[in-house]
Amino acid sequence: MRRAQESDVDSIVGLVYELAEYERARHECHLTSEQLHRSLFGESPALFGHVAEVDGEVAGCALWFLNFSTWRGVHGIYLEDLYVTPSKRGHGLGKALLRTLAKECVDNGYQRLEWSVLDWNEPAIGFYKSLGAVPMDEWTVYRLTDQALTDLGT
Repeated sequence: MRRAQESDVDSIVGLVYELAEYERARHECHLTSEQLHRSLFGESPALFGHVAEVDGEVAGCALWFLNFSTWRGVHGIYLEDLYVTPSKRGHGLGKALLRTLAKECVDNGYQRLEWSVLDWNEPAIGFYKSLGAVPMDEWTVYRLTDQALTDLGT
């Protein structure tokens, strides 16, 4: 596991599109290499990434950003995407990526590592539970996008 480098951007974008396809939402994915490069390596990056390599090729990624818990009074990590290409699963890459983020939390005094998972994604849910993660069943994610966001923001 290592931090994403500029030369990884195209590979990471490809993995994000694979993830979108897996999550049955390819039509919602519009990420470009330019956008990801700017977000990870621009003047004030607010997105961070790690990659897993197999035989010198990027086989998985974790894209994350800092959040903040007002109740705990410290930052945490929100994992936006964790993905390992299907042909490379079962070799511990996903666990290693999560371990890397957990270490990032421990090393920096962050007290939470959080993410969302689709309710139907039983393989991922089982994997996360095997690591000790617990679902936040009493919480529901809300989102504003597109016209609703524009309407509220103007």
